[in-house]
Amino acid sequence: MADILKTIKEELPSGVVSDASFEGANIVLYTEKKEFFKTGEESIKKAVNRIKKRVELRADQKILASQEETEKTIRALVPAEAEIVNILFDVQRSIVIIEAKRPGLVIGKQGSILNDIKKSTCWLPTVQRSPAIPSKITEKIRSVLYANNNYRRKFLNDIGKKIYKEWSPEKKDIWVRLTFLGSGRQVGRSCLLLHTPNSKILLDCGINPAISEGPERFPYLDVAEIGDLNSIDAIILSHAHLDHSGLIPYLYKMGYKGPTYLTPPTRDIAALLQLDLIGVAYKKAEFPLYKAEDIKEMVRHSICLDYGEVTDITPDVRITFYNAGHVLGSAQVHINVGNGLHNFVYSADTKYAKTRLLDPAVNRFPRIEALQIESTYGGKDDILPPRRETEARFIEMAKEVIANKGKILLPELGLGHSQETMLRVEEAIRTGELPQIPVYIDGMIWDINAIHTAYPDFLSANVRSQIFQDNNPFLSEIFKRVGSPIERKQVIEGGPCIIIATSGMLVGGASVEYFRHLADSPKNLMVFGSYQSIGSLGRTIQEGAKEVSLGKDYGNDKVTVNLRVETLYGLSAHSGRNELMQYVSRMNPKPKKIILNHGELSKCLDFASSLYRATHVETSAPRNLETIRLK
Repeated sequence: MADILKTIKEELPSGVVSDASFEGANIVLYTEKKEFFKTGEESIKKAVNRIKKRVELRADQKILASQEETEKTIRALVPAEAEIVNILFDVQRSIVIIEAKRPGLVIGKQGSILNDIKKSTCWLPTVQRSPAIPSKITEKIRSVLYANNNYRRKFLNDIGKKIYKEWSPEKKDIWVRLTFLGSGRQVGRSCLLLHTPNSKILLDCGINPAISEGPERFPYLDVAEIGDLNSIDAIILSHAHLDHSGLIPYLYKMGYKGPTYLTPPTRDIAALLQLDLIGVAYKKAEFPLYKAEDIKEMVRHSICLDYGEVTDITPDVRITFYNAGHVLGSAQVHINVGNGLHNFVYSADTKYAKTRLLDPAVNRFPRIEALQIESTYGGKDDILPPRRETEARFIEMAKEVIANKGKILLPELGLGHSQETMLRVEEAIRTGELPQIPVYIDGMIWDINAIHTAYPDFLSANVRSQIFQDNNPFLSEIFKRVGSPIERKQVIEGGPCIIIATSGMLVGGASVEYFRHLADSPKNLMVFGSYQSIGSLGRTIQEGAKEVSLGKDYGNDKVTVNLRVETLYGLSAHSGRNELMQYVSRMNPKPKKIILNHGELSKCLDFASSLYRATHVETSAPRNLETIRLK
């Protein structure tokens, strides 16, 4: 593999390749010959058949049409109905990015329009959907990716050089170890180290969002196995929640220069949540863990993969993402070590049930020897009721409160749970199940909604269809965005309504402000639908406290809890006990080893015992800092 670029050149006609480089595991050839650029596909296919790697042909900058001429050509070829929003040029990589509201009309039948653009201008066109709701974070991320791309081109080429350096699958000393740096017998600070003789890979790197300070907030990154941060070859981020993504920009701040692999929506949402984490720190007059510049570094070093896309990330590790059903863009990672010598699935957080927002988690893989699975709701009592039953119960409670002129507060995670709730509330009001009352959206939920509208291909078929038909449920007129303290005061002083606000655990954010003012009246209702971490204000109230302290950020004010408090587990973005058991029992092929994490101690141990009795497969629930040998 060391001479792979030389091998490809030898397969092609002499002199047609002006430059050859890597983009991660992909190989990119540049040509100064216009005719070969237009007609060389057959020659490229022959080279691909020999080396079994993805090869892309692009035009050298010398033969590209000017940007002005290219933009005129694009607007002439693409029908106005496509509604082009922006045209961006990635000059260093000879790519033009066309953002449009209707990407299908830009592509044309069987790619005909894109092919015409390519032949007319020699730029390689790619199409992106513009969000139905304007998204500043998506705009900023795209500008970071396409600005000053000399650095990014070199970065991707360097990764390719590392991937294709010599490695032999015949090596006798192949081993695979998994070390828990966080999330062992706890929920929060997910971080695992996958270690082989050739590779060190971090699987997630999050914080504990329920803890504001102290060593329990962060993973154990000062272990001997890591040493220098640049000994880590790659980070794989399963999804954007801060307990999985929150510390990654800090690694770049401390000198990490390697790639982070993730899906496109996970990249956008993780950056948004990380920026919010900085904002929360400043509001508390605290010094943030990192700055916006460090988040920008994460974006610059990101490599996005779609579900089902296979790529090498080190000489002996190949990964494929599969839908996890948890939140937008969440992925299970199938990790192939040593060209098939060992197959490990890092499922991270999953939902093995169809929801309004997403399709259920995949549990069929080409091969699998070891499986990691969460146990957030793995305890024997964590039997989640059916979604429809839970939704019906919520509607009945909401009717009672509205009839009594009360308000309904729904503290939500900004990502996933809040969108699921919005879809149900929108349907209930549209169909007359609930009266026409305003639904206020406060916190970063609106910005995350915008990112959902930019990536409908990751959503359930029903929601995707609604968005494609310009019937976007997130744009319903019943939703009112709250954007200032004055507007928040008006909501609190106004009439009956539903308030969907972050954070879901009442550890800061708009939900605490609403709770503070609504807690005194028994007319009001607060419904917990998402997981409440140990130590959070939400967990304290959920367990029945009648007087609580809001914490030092609110002058340690005491609040009497008179409002009605309910918990609805059936809408969780995590799998319940039965779903977890079904996920494993229906898995194909069957794993030979199951490793549990991301659950409180009692739930991890109970679920491990139950799984072993049901499957007779070796199970374990490691503590933090424990290492398991997978092979």
